[in-house]
Amino acid sequence: MKDVVLNNISKTYHKGMVQAVNDVTFHVSKGELFGLIGPDGAGKTSIFRILTTLLLPDGGTASVNGFDVVKDYKAIRKNVGYMPGKFSLYQDLSVQENLNFFAAIFHTSIEENYDLIKDIYIQLEPFRDRRAGKLSGGMKQKLALCCALIHRPTVLFLDEPTTGVDVVSRKEFWDMLKRLKQQGITILVSTPYMDEAMLCERIALIQNGQIMSIDTPENIIKQFPENLFAVKSDTMGNLLHDLKNIEIIKSCNAFGAYHHVTFNHDDLEMKEKLIRILEEKKHMNIELKPITPTIEDCFIKLMEN
Repeated sequence: MKDVVLNNISKTYHKGMVQAVNDVTFHVSKGELFGLIGPDGAGKTSIFRILTTLLLPDGGTASVNGFDVVKDYKAIRKNVGYMPGKFSLYQDLSVQENLNFFAAIFHTSIEENYDLIKDIYIQLEPFRDRRAGKLSGGMKQKLALCCALIHRPTVLFLDEPTTGVDVVSRKEFWDMLKRLKQQGITILVSTPYMDEAMLCERIALIQNGQIMSIDTPENIIKQFPENLFAVKSDTMGNLLHDLKNIEIIKSCNAFGAYHHVTFNHDDLEMKEKLIRILEEKKHMNIELKPITPTIEDCFIKLMEN
């Protein structure tokens, strides 16, 4: 069963001058953890706002739980949870007051759905009387998630939930999502962090409002068309410049402590030839090794194509 379906959805702004979403089609199955992966401005938030009935699409159709996002918006709003990218709860209300408020909107109570939010709420309980605006970034994130879950939604939309949050809180958040998935909730997450793509069951890579690829993270990596190598030397800035000007190099991108490169021809001689060229250019302590592509490598390759 498909909980979320988009067919040729499009959205423009500024009287059609800006194409935010361009003919997007995909579906999300019931109980799936699905990731919409792309940089800022790729169209992720516009898609989420259409699916949560906050925006009207300019073209195409979409449904959530079988309800049309235009005709059946009231039914959808009762069944989904939405956590926007920017903290949007009432900053002057306490943790407890925010939770009670959102529970009241959906005619429920914290007690009624406590089993669903228990693992998250336990961490918030010591701060139940603290104003939401005074919480740390990680605690704000947990409170927003509790408020999005308090009415036991069938589909949960999380728009860049870990942006600006420390590494430990990011890991805790994804652990919480895995536990929520076991409750049968369909989860859609958008994120600019490519490493988080590996935590999803399926992902859609999006750029400039267009879907570039949809599959499992593992299958997208398998589709990388060339052998990929990591290279470094003592002078990484000069190395990047030189690599971009060596004829046998097809592509070169900086990745942390290494630069990732592909060759125009996939054969063993290219590796040895590159080392000789770099030595001639006075590079020292050269390291060159084959590596498995990351989702970020795949994203860059799809953009190049």
